[in-house]
Amino acid sequence: MSSHTLADRLARAIKQNQVPDLHAVIAVRRGQVILEHYGEGEDFKLNEPLGHVRFTPDTLHDIRSVTKSVVGLLYGIALADGQVPEPHEPLLRHFPEYPDLAEDPQRAALTVKHALTMTLGLEWNENVPYTSAANSEIAMELAPDRFRYILQQPIVDKPGIRWSYCGGASALVACLIEKGTGLALEDYARARLFEPLGIARFEWSTGEDGMALAASGLRLTPRGLLAIGRLVLDGGRGIVPASWLATALRSHVRIDEGFDYGYQWYIGDTWMGGFGNGGQRIYVAPALDLAVAITAGQYNMPDQPTASVVLDEVILTWIKR
Repeated sequence: MSSHTLADRLARAIKQNQVPDLHAVIAVRRGQVILEHYGEGEDFKLNEPLGHVRFTPDTLHDIRSVTKSVVGLLYGIALADGQVPEPHEPLLRHFPEYPDLAEDPQRAALTVKHALTMTLGLEWNENVPYTSAANSEIAMELAPDRFRYILQQPIVDKPGIRWSYCGGASALVACLIEKGTGLALEDYARARLFEPLGIARFEWSTGEDGMALAASGLRLTPRGLLAIGRLVLDGGRGIVPASWLATALRSHVRIDEGFDYGYQWYIGDTWMGGFGNGGQRIYVAPALDLAVAITAGQYNMPDQPTASVVLDEVILTWIKR
């Protein structure tokens, strides 16, 4: 069957209101685009309303926490250049500005890998809206020193044991990149990842301190987002070391049944992916030779089914028919 039937399938899902707030989706299989769709709707840049947007291949879109997965790739590039510490190294050794925290033997046991895998064992709560200072990510942004804020959180678990969602972990990983390369995160990303991939347009929202928001601030076009997925599908193409991907994209900690975490990437039985608030998604399935990028506007909603419906009920059901 030709690919137009996949477009028909998506059109039917849109008509039946099964995929509300879908902004864009692109899927590539065996090197060919099998689906490309652009919608329209209300959009935001973090908490700033952008009004009604008609999306195109060139429209920048928040990718929210898929940003974390991009930071994970950047770490691998910097590691190959010898500019950042190996994952097994003690984390606080690389934050000498906090000698008081390093004196705590429990904190001294934290490694870079604990940040990469979100197993720091520190108190952290992002289960409240990202408009509230009760959300740890927002509190981190409001703190006078975001890195001290993260590293001084109460210890609630032995590190390395339990996955706990933590934008602060991604901020620490990004800080190590900036310290090691001497470049702002967005400049390093431009030179070493985006330009080599042909991604000409991007924005990286910054905090009050002018630093790129490593947990959620990246804005890419849908094709730019897909390019990240295709890079992973293609084994890094020499831009990201294949050896890093082999380590970063395998399970390091169980989140839930059939759902694990690598180095800033989610890992399933047959896929790896990045997920962001509102329905932002990179999905890579090597056995199907498939990469999918989805953007949507279901920000801060308790249930955000659109990306999953597009992926599971439209694309994957069609491929496996």
